Amino acid sequence: MKSGFVTIVGRPNVGKSTILNKLLGTKLVSVTAKAQTTRHKILGILSEEDYQIVFSDTPGIFKPSYALQKVMVKKAVATLKDTDLALVVVEPFKFETDILEKLSCPAILAINKVDLLKDKPKLLPLIDKYKNFKLIQEIIPTSALRDEGIDDLKKELVKLLPDDKEYYPNDFLSDKNERFFASEIIREKIFLLYGQEVPYATTVAIEEFKERAFGKYFIRAVIYVERQTEKMIIIGKNGNAIKKLGERARKEIELRIDHPVYLELWVRVRKGWRKNLQDIREFGYG
Repeated sequence: MKSGFVTIVGRPNVGKSTILNKLLGTKLVSVTAKAQTTRHKILGILSEEDYQIVFSDTPGIFKPSYALQKVMVKKAVATLKDTDLALVVVEPFKFETDILEKLSCPAILAINKVDLLKDKPKLLPLIDKYKNFKLIQEIIPTSALRDEGIDDLKKELVKLLPDDKEYYPNDFLSDKNERFFASEIIREKIFLLYGQEVPYATTVAIEEFKERAFGKYFIRAVIYVERQTEKMIIIGKNGNAIKKLGERARKEIELRIDHPVYLELWVRVRKGWRKNLQDIREFGYG
């Protein structure tokens, strides 16, 4: 039996979460085209007959500009210190070294989004540069959106796993509960439906999650924003925007838990919460 922990790291929006979903064969974590969609470290557990990989999907590593971002980056870097392997995800457009210099464990490098590279021969000198990093064991070109290179990536990860027992029961997909994923689904839909800075100023708290033997589950979620103007944007004219948000989130939550849901959304203002460490901890980021 092979079993171990693999931390997925990279800059924002390089496709870390998409790669994790593809490796697991199901949508576990939120994915949008906007950077910094992932805020929490999320475990995704892939169990097969002869191996188990416990993936940690981490927020992107970048230069933070306010308290929430500092907490996110600090957690991502800290995860690298307690893992068996690192899966470093980069894009094929430039040579990245900052994250590689933080490594202290063996790593596999996934050069993602190769489908966007018009001049494929340019990939070869880039690969040669990365080969100079001693901790990189393998370099795999991938296109997560097109499902290219994912099987090769999985095979190489399994090869490098230590011999060990399972850490989790083989029917576990994550360490997070359905309340957490309900909040993440709502937040993902906010990122998809609203433009500019509004999604980054929001967080979602599940105040009530009632499972019922008969009838719909009841979920009450609060969307926190920093300004009254952001609250009005989330709600929209005559409540049309939040109604659309609720419909899309409810449908995906129902698919995830395989049960009908009544979703109630509220919007509240918490001024400057992203810069306040007490608020950051209260919302589960600290």
